[in-house]
Amino acid sequence: MVYFIKSASAAVLLGLMVLSTIPAAADDYEGIEITVNVNTANAEELDKLLLGIGPDKALKIIEYRQQHGPFLAADDLSKVKGIGASTVEKNRERIKL
Repeated sequence: MVYFIKSASAAVLLGLMVLSTIPAAADDYEGIEITVNVNTANAEELDKLLLGIGPDKALKIIEYRQQHGPFLAADDLSKVKGIGASTVEKNRERIKL
């Protein structure tokens, strides 16, 4: 079936209904635990699942672990250039080894 929208307000209402069905960011879901094994995750997983880690820092994490071996503690991530203690702290619950 094809429906024609006859008014601007109906179009806006329809748009809002469609937008309300799009899921929010993962941080908006209560009860879902996001964890990332920083010793095995690929760059995309590190980028998407860790807060404050973009594609460049994700690659630096992988390069660091290839050169120095696995991370032994979450705090070891701060040894990666560009990752500070505050980034580690806001991801502490997500970081798995």
